[in-house]
Amino acid sequence: MRTRRLLGRHRRALPRQVTYGEVIAIREFRALWYGQSLSLLGDQLAQVALAVLVYDRTRSPLATAAVYALTYLPTILGGPLLAGLADRFARRGVMITCDLIRAALVSVMALPGVPFPVLCGLVFLVVLLSAPFSAARAALLPEVLEGDRYLVGSALQNMTNQGIQMLGFAAGGAMIAAIGPYRALAVDAATFLGSALILVARVHRRPGAAHHSGRPSMWAMVRAGSRLVFGDRKLRTLVLFAWLCGFYILPEGLAVPYAAKLSTGTLSVPVVTGLLMAAMPMGTAVGAFFFSRFVTPPRRLRMMGWLAILSCLPLVVTAMQPPLAVVLGAWFLSGVGGAYQLAANAAFVQCVPADQRGQAFGLVQSGLLAVQGIGILIGGFAAEKLGPEPVVALAGVTGVTAAAVLAILWSESRVETPAPA
Repeated sequence: MRTRRLLGRHRRALPRQVTYGEVIAIREFRALWYGQSLSLLGDQLAQVALAVLVYDRTRSPLATAAVYALTYLPTILGGPLLAGLADRFARRGVMITCDLIRAALVSVMALPGVPFPVLCGLVFLVVLLSAPFSAARAALLPEVLEGDRYLVGSALQNMTNQGIQMLGFAAGGAMIAAIGPYRALAVDAATFLGSALILVARVHRRPGAAHHSGRPSMWAMVRAGSRLVFGDRKLRTLVLFAWLCGFYILPEGLAVPYAAKLSTGTLSVPVVTGLLMAAMPMGTAVGAFFFSRFVTPPRRLRMMGWLAILSCLPLVVTAMQPPLAVVLGAWFLSGVGGAYQLAANAAFVQCVPADQRGQAFGLVQSGLLAVQGIGILIGGFAAEKLGPEPVVALAGVTGVTAAAVLAILWSESRVETPAPA
């Protein structure tokens, strides 16, 4: 009888699962949620149009992958440096400024007759400005959502992002055909303006996070952030978990040439491309929902290594050159495994001091985009020689190996990581 009472007390002491409704009720989170979703939708239209257009002109997987990688690579140059702005200045102000500048740059891109080299330069600058914006937003979110609300809010935003990607990839080709590429760029510019207006109206002003005497140089902040992130074993392992996505995101960069192999008389290349690019985000949305809603915080940390392996393992099946339905299923399962990023993100937030979050998140985000861009570029080069199917399978094999090593490292250090509140 006494044992049953103790078990009953233990059950009552378990932390209550935070609901999506509680998170959505927070006004500032809704503003960050709406603004992010709005600008991402505009970006997806431009991304699909660019990929299909380049492949139609060149029929080159390398050229297609190179243009796709252009949306990732600028962060290698300026991301770590510019991310420190999120700790030097008020994070809300950094986000609004970046939105307004990007709206102006994309508006120029929407003008007919802009030379192609200028267009590429404008794309580079727009992507470069996403680094301080993303760092400021990532650092601000834990101030808006505390405890387990942070993971649930991150999961909700993640599911929304994946849903928008599915919508943009699946319907983007049809919309581009209807409105044309220049109007699509104009829509993208309008979404940045809309995001800035939402932030102005709905997010409270806060002072800058840095509490140093004077203002340290940007290089000093980069060095301090690097020592913090890579000098700690737990943080270093969590960062490598985040960067593992370079393996399972690689298929997106090869979606168009892969679709050309799978296309039939019934489904055209753009349609198959949209289905392929939508499969993984759909899986991630489903995985994020179940992972955040039905898995307790301590179990999320225990499952992280297994899910990381799942994010890469299904890709191996492409070596057998299966039909479209099997490929879609494999990419969907890969997306489900990608839900482990939620636990890695929440654990990372707990280990980083609040006044260095902007720089820390910026370094991780820059590396995240860099490994994706480099991976896609290498995948495109390899696909020129081998074809897309074996390259995707090779990415899966390599990713599974890396995930297994990280799972072992994480199991050794997990006991030192506190469970989310």
